[in-house]
Amino acid sequence: MFLQTDVPPAQGGLVGLLLPLVLLGVMFYFMIWRPQQKQQKERKAMLDSLKKGDKVVTIGGIHGELTALKEDYVTLKVADKVEIKLSRSGISHVLK
Repeated sequence: MFLQTDVPPAQGGLVGLLLPLVLLGVMFYFMIWRPQQKQQKERKAMLDSLKKGDKVVTIGGIHGELTALKEDYVTLKVADKVEIKLSRSGISHVLK
């Protein structure tokens, strides 16, 4: 029977354990957190650039035209003599 008695001790102890965690953190940052921050900045810029007369779609799918804008809400004309007031954050996107 062959026994190996000259086994070198494990090297890299703490570095070997932390390296996968650090790599996982870097992947998390570049694949999830950074793109999400970019998307939030674009959405904030879109909401800040709203103006009277823009045609928009709400998160619920309602199409309409902006008739009034306030700090935290907007008034949306959805039909003749029909206007609704909704939160500014309820706007999904602006139609071109």
